[in-house]
Amino acid sequence: MRLRTFESFWLVKNGLLHSYPSLQEDLQSEIIVIGGGITGALISHALLKEGYEVTLLDKRDIGQGSTAATTSMLQYEIDVPLYQLADLIGEAAAVRCYKAGIRAIDELSRLVALEKLDCGFKEKQSLYFAHDDKAAEWLRREYEIRDRHQLGVEWLPAAGVAAQYQLQTSGGIRSAKAASMDAYKFTHELLQRNRQKGLQVYDQTEIAAIDYHKDGVALQLANGHKAHCKKIVFCSGYETVSFFPEKTARLFSTFACVSETGIRIPQELREVLIWNTEKPYIYMRTTDDGRLLIGGADSPFNSGSFRERVKEKKTAALLKKLGNFLPGVRFIDDFSWAGCFGATRDGLPFIGKHDKYPNALFVLGFGGNGITFSIQGMELILKLLRGEQDPLLELYRFGR
Repeated sequence: MRLRTFESFWLVKNGLLHSYPSLQEDLQSEIIVIGGGITGALISHALLKEGYEVTLLDKRDIGQGSTAATTSMLQYEIDVPLYQLADLIGEAAAVRCYKAGIRAIDELSRLVALEKLDCGFKEKQSLYFAHDDKAAEWLRREYEIRDRHQLGVEWLPAAGVAAQYQLQTSGGIRSAKAASMDAYKFTHELLQRNRQKGLQVYDQTEIAAIDYHKDGVALQLANGHKAHCKKIVFCSGYETVSFFPEKTARLFSTFACVSETGIRIPQELREVLIWNTEKPYIYMRTTDDGRLLIGGADSPFNSGSFRERVKEKKTAALLKKLGNFLPGVRFIDDFSWAGCFGATRDGLPFIGKHDKYPNALFVLGFGGNGITFSIQGMELILKLLRGEQDPLLELYRFGR
């Protein structure tokens, strides 16, 4: 096994795409967006397009948080299965959330085409397979509720999955709507387009204190400078969990590895995103340069030192599982990495206002499909600023 890097594959593959200055003066902006990952890039894009004056700040280099670690599997599915989510919030509301994910993938496809973003975006299908016969029982129930609401699914029996994908499973749901891309490159590409249109972007800019008041928000930077805005929008994901008196998300470590280029796998696997019913689940996709990526092996322990210490062991566990459901594949590990991610009780994001923070808005897309939640946040954040209602805002609210 060759573990060639402590960084994620996307960072090594792309290198330093663009350089951004730190903020070294006082600043006044109509809206300040906190977080320079894919969520911040998407929300800044929506705000700028709407005509707001927007500044984006990040304490790290741009895109070096969860965006650099994500496997960029774009799925409408939520980590909580639809039939279980229906039990939690009602069937109509649960279906609304799932259909919002489908619309989000379509919206991202349009955005990539319109802005001509070079980010390896590719529309695919998704295969959610049962790892054993017991799991197949509830997965079949999941298929039935999705099919009843016309979510573009079909049930593949175990023999059908084996014949088409050479995967050893107990059957699965194939969904027509999914996609993959390089989220790190997408983030830089979109920010560069918007810098040309007036977006201000500063990284390596740490905030020491924030004062929320009725007329706006005042930021004290660690370097002594100050920034003021009418509204602040937090797109900083798991870094905001400590803000709230209530429990919003459970943080955990997740692991991934990617093969060398030219791996020999069935051609059909290159057109589908794959995940399974194990807890934690395993997920898999190919990259646009001919590699196979597999991830999962989540751990509740959440620290950088822990992730680096166990990364080799977690990679071995992932490859063992790969051999169980895709026997015979010769996977030569080229890169492996780990990251911190968050999950909510109902699998839904937190998007909206919080009573504790006047003039602040939050777009926190926790979960395995945080990117599609962030795309939904583009429209929802504008509705919040206009004072408009949306059923999703009620479902994604704090205190639910």
